[in-house]
Amino acid sequence: MSTPELSIQLYTVRDALAEDTPGTLARLAESGFRNVEAFGFVGRAAELRAAFDAAGVVSPSAHAGFLTDEVRYGETVIVNPPFAQVLDEAETLGVTTLIDPMVAPDRWQGIEEIRATADRLNSYVDAAEARGIRLGYHNHSQEFIASFDGVSALEAFAALLDPRIVLEIDVYWAAIGGQDVPALLRRLGDRVRLLHMKDGILGEDPFRAADPSSVTLQQRIAGTGEVPLREVLAAAPAAEFAVVEFDTYDGDLFGAINDSAAFLREAGVR
Repeated sequence: MSTPELSIQLYTVRDALAEDTPGTLARLAESGFRNVEAFGFVGRAAELRAAFDAAGVVSPSAHAGFLTDEVRYGETVIVNPPFAQVLDEAETLGVTTLIDPMVAPDRWQGIEEIRATADRLNSYVDAAEARGIRLGYHNHSQEFIASFDGVSALEAFAALLDPRIVLEIDVYWAAIGGQDVPALLRRLGDRVRLLHMKDGILGEDPFRAADPSSVTLQQRIAGTGEVPLREVLAAAPAAEFAVVEFDTYDGDLFGAINDSAAFLREAGVR
C-alpha cells in the first residue's frame, strides 16, 4: 500500500488568493505544500501556471464544471465553458486529474438522471485521455439523499462509469450525508484516488434542509472533529492525494491549514 501525497484545495484560501496570489502561494509552499488543487482556472490558466511555477508548486488535480451546462447557486447562474476549452486550460495548468466538483441535487434523485450524468462523463474520457488527463467527480452530500435498492446515488453513479474515471471523496460531506465513510470507501475500492480530508462536527445536512442558508457548517482542524480520518486513510489504500480543504473556518485559517497538514503527515500522508 502506498501512502497518499499531501495537497490543498485552493478554494480554502480563495480570499487570500484574490488579494495576493503570489504571496498566498508562497505562504503555502513555505508550509510544505508542493501540491495544490486549483479551482476557477478556466480563462486564467496561463497566469496561474506562471504563479505556480514561481512558488514551486504544481496542480496535479483541479476542479472545473463540465458535467452540466450551467450551475445555479440561488439566484446566481454560472454558465460552464465548452469541455474542449476546459481541457485546453487544464493542459496549460499541468493538470493530470480533472474533477467536476458538483452536480446539482435534482440530478441525483432518479436513476435516469444519474445515468445521463454518467453517460456525459463517459463521453469525455477519450478526449481527456488523449491530453494525458484523467477525469473524476467530487461529492458533496446530495449524492446520498436518494438510494436505489439500498445503493446510494453516488454508488449507483460509480457503477455506470468508465473504469478510467476516478472519484475524489470528500469525507466530511459524505459523513454529513449519513455515510459510514470507511465502509463507503471500502465499497468503492480502487475507484477512490483522491480524498478531501476534511473534519468537523456532523450537524444538519444543508442539502436536506428547507432553508440551506440557515445551516452553519462546523468545520474543524483535521483530527479534532467527528470524522474518523485515520480509519478513512486505512480504508482507501489506492488514494494518491490527501487534500486539505475548508469550505469555511471560524478562526486562524492558515494556522488551521498547518495544523491539519501536521495531523495528516503524522497519520502517514507524505
